[in-house]
Amino acid sequence: MIDLSRREAFMTAAAAATVAATGIAAPAPALAQAAAPAQAPGFYRYKIGDMIVTAINDGFARRPLEGFIRNAELSAVQAAMSAAFLPTDALSISFTTLVVQNGAQLTLLDTGNGDSGAPTSGVWMRNFRAAGFTPEQVNRVVFSHFHGDHINGLRLKDGTLTFPNAEIIVPAPEWAFWMDDARMGAAPEAMRGAFQGVRRVFGPIAANVKQIQPGAEVAPGITSVAAPGHTPGHCAYMISSGTGKLMFMADLTNHPALFVRNPDWSAIFDMDADVARATRRRMLDMAAAEKTQVHFYHAPFPATGFIAKAGNGFELVPVQWTSSV
Repeated sequence: MIDLSRREAFMTAAAAATVAATGIAAPAPALAQAAAPAQAPGFYRYKIGDMIVTAINDGFARRPLEGFIRNAELSAVQAAMSAAFLPTDALSISFTTLVVQNGAQLTLLDTGNGDSGAPTSGVWMRNFRAAGFTPEQVNRVVFSHFHGDHINGLRLKDGTLTFPNAEIIVPAPEWAFWMDDARMGAAPEAMRGAFQGVRRVFGPIAANVKQIQPGAEVAPGITSVAAPGHTPGHCAYMISSGTGKLMFMADLTNHPALFVRNPDWSAIFDMDADVARATRRRMLDMAAAEKTQVHFYHAPFPATGFIAKAGNGFELVPVQWTSSV
């Protein structure tokens, strides 16, 4: 048996001989396996008219595919995943919020998971700061609906309010549903945690939360749009500046490979499946007809593109990445 020192000497001599004979350097020894590095910060900027929009990613969560879609056979869902070159056992659901800059004003649309997310999420604040923002700069936080992955970033687990100077704006129908004590008392046990989570986030500031009706302008150039079904008061937001338009679709769909291509499928998270399907098809039709750019909270980062009709469904056509805003 050759000991390590003799082996190293032999390999060094062999490498030298290779160079001398051929003029070609031998391959370098493999580097030691290091811990898996993190990705680069997850933010991406683009312009809508005179506004600057920044997508801020909050990581992802994996969910088993079985049972995820309530009105389709698992084999059909797996076929859709395979057609999109995605795994057929589980779905990686990503989370991406938007920051809208209109002059000196910063408006945040949804807040991510905060420090309450899965091990693969909870990176929102790191990405937000990497994009050059601080929580103190945010003028208003606008919510699409009250599921935890959209609201938990407003308040940390220790009770700290994340954006101390921000006005908090919510859809009034969503507030009426989740803040109703009688409804919480009658809810199935599986939903109690969601009701309690809403109260944890909003309860201490309830008197100062601004409730708006669908159709209201929440900030200059940002208008709420009724999009019920996923939750009772789920709202989308139209961002308009000059000729530029972007529809923040929130959870109108989950992963586009499933729900844009198959708009009549129902995710397990949709609280009123029939209404959610009708809303989804209506709004995707509108986006396709008007060639409006869209943003989906759960689409692959940077979660934006255009909608094209495709058979009985639609396709998300991603925007081309650009190095300048």
